[in-house]
Amino acid sequence: MTTDLNYIRNIGICAHIDAGKTTVTERILYYTGKTYKIGEVHEGTATMDFLQEEQERGITIQSAATTCPWEKDGKEYKINLIDTPGHVDFTIEVERSLRVLDGAVAVFDGKEGVEAQSETVWRQADRYGVPRLCFVNKMDKIGADFEFCMKTIKTRLGANGIAIQYPIGHGHELEGIIDLLNMVAHFYIPEDKGAKIEERPIPAEWMDKAKQWHTEMIEKVCELDEKLTEKYLNGVEPSVDELKAALRKGVVTKACFPVLCGAALKNVGVQKVLDAVIDLLPCPNEKAEVQGTDPRDKELKMTRPHDDAAPFSALVFKVVSDIHGDLTYMRIYSGSLEKGQRVINPVNGKKELASRIFEMHAKDRIPLEKATAGNIVAVVGIKDSYTGDTLCDPDNQIVLERMTFPEPVISMSIEPKSQDDRRKLADALGTIRREDPSFRTNFNEETGQTIISGMGELHLEIIKNKLIRDMKVNVEVGKPQVSYREAISRKVEDVRGLFKKQTGGRGQFGDCTIDLEPFTAAQAEAEELDFTDNIAFENIIVGGSIPKEFIPSVEYGARQAAISGVTAGFPLINIKISLSDGKYHPVDSSQIAFEQAGRLALQEAVAKAGPILLEPIMKVVVTVPEEYFGAVTGDISSRRGMIIEQEDRGVVKLVTCEVPLSEMFGYTTQLRSLTQGRGSNTMEFLEYRAMPRNLMEEVVKAQKA
Repeated sequence: MTTDLNYIRNIGICAHIDAGKTTVTERILYYTGKTYKIGEVHEGTATMDFLQEEQERGITIQSAATTCPWEKDGKEYKINLIDTPGHVDFTIEVERSLRVLDGAVAVFDGKEGVEAQSETVWRQADRYGVPRLCFVNKMDKIGADFEFCMKTIKTRLGANGIAIQYPIGHGHELEGIIDLLNMVAHFYIPEDKGAKIEERPIPAEWMDKAKQWHTEMIEKVCELDEKLTEKYLNGVEPSVDELKAALRKGVVTKACFPVLCGAALKNVGVQKVLDAVIDLLPCPNEKAEVQGTDPRDKELKMTRPHDDAAPFSALVFKVVSDIHGDLTYMRIYSGSLEKGQRVINPVNGKKELASRIFEMHAKDRIPLEKATAGNIVAVVGIKDSYTGDTLCDPDNQIVLERMTFPEPVISMSIEPKSQDDRRKLADALGTIRREDPSFRTNFNEETGQTIISGMGELHLEIIKNKLIRDMKVNVEVGKPQVSYREAISRKVEDVRGLFKKQTGGRGQFGDCTIDLEPFTAAQAEAEELDFTDNIAFENIIVGGSIPKEFIPSVEYGARQAAISGVTAGFPLINIKISLSDGKYHPVDSSQIAFEQAGRLALQEAVAKAGPILLEPIMKVVVTVPEEYFGAVTGDISSRRGMIIEQEDRGVVKLVTCEVPLSEMFGYTTQLRSLTQGRGSNTMEFLEYRAMPRNLMEEVVKAQKA
């Protein structure tokens, strides 16, 4: 297969849960010849959903990568494709996939249009500057409405959607699609699983609608290009090639998002999506050179061209544990990687060996001797590099921009049943942590429990099942707990921390005075202060009352006290610690003594600064039939929820609200019983907010019990 970058496309399929992403991917694999039988999600036979949990639940949990060929206009293209999850608990999988993709296909449900998680995915793609095509799927569903979906793309996403297709019928009457660029109709032959497409003139009864949408499309495309605008105003209609060129330019610059339609389950429209991927989404060298920094000087910006001849650089975006050794997925941005080549991780300085390279097809793999710029591959032999790390040429080092991972909002205790299980648990948790950057684990020395934290109830349940069923670790699991945060409500000054110990001979002496105040990331940026763990530290001592070598010890002690929590054992965030004064002893002072002084000063300051607890607030979008609207909104209010917006969608209402996570355990079951199984909801983390004093006291009491 060619290594010419013009013939490579790196794309992802992403959308709201149940919009049909995996079904679209399965059809792509079938039509590109990667599979000979179409896998179905509802039968648990989807190629890309190969985990047991995915097949049982009918959802995608981890992003799966594949490489498939597609021929267009007599030329063969290579499509590196990633199918991502739609469930918000696995949003990290979408995040890390979008980071390494050049383009994406956003899939929407033909009846529902833009849904809550569609907006989240869209924002993630905006953040990473990923050009997109839109595919309105499920046009065969009862109630499907293409024009309504177009409207929601404009109103809910604020996106310049340009329809380049229009469906011929909808629901059971869906027969095919109208190509608005070429003004022809495509009919799909069901007997051939849609592999054969008949091109016919547009049926007479659809001609007026086709002309109306064709005119609207031309007007919108001409707005993207001054020359075409001039031509159109002079009464000359641009050619199909001119329209395609303007559309491609608009897609690459994210000025527009072409909209296609079809029904993947009925095999309608998928090949045309592949054609549009080739025609309209960028190849690797149409994207800007990848940005990075010099590992020796983080202020020094560097770039790498998308070129095989440039020094090697790649970004690790996923690690999957495997019995034959960890599979490290990476996107190669520049240069090439040969089997057996040594590379370096400039972040930790570790040398790595790429002992084997594979082109992936879901869980199957094809060995490669060499991989070049623009490709996505999996490598065996990488030992010390994880998601977000850079791998590069040892003689030409660069650190590529890292990914940001959200903090977990929910945790639960987990205890091994035997000593043997204790050993197995430590290994198993290390493996899961390598695979999943949104998963956290820590050991509570007071209770002797291991605490695991994640993005939601489903996330933790799947990790629990993985430990017990796949990794064969016998564990007892506690109930899910909310991950609160500690903060302060006011500034305090001149709080002293004195650590003094005399045990015969040399003693220990550390004495420091600090100011403590509420602080934000924006303030830290304005004052150019490091804000690691949402804590800023500043030394404002004048006159050297503490020797310079002890100041990092004060900072370390204070930071450690903040991380382990002061009021209730939860991390203390959004604070600035200013070291203003102190004393030292020429013999008894030591780093350990000043660490302890820093810890004591912070604990004392927090007690005086009006400690508060912050709780995670979730953005919840509930879809509810009108007759149950009152019961559902009443239930939300009883959960301390605040209704932000409501929207009519035919016979159902969409209710957007903000609710504390602590009130949302078991909500899906309650919603089903309130709506006789007809209501559904999505939930994603919004922000941390101060909780009411009476509830805070209950949580603090429970923590200390």
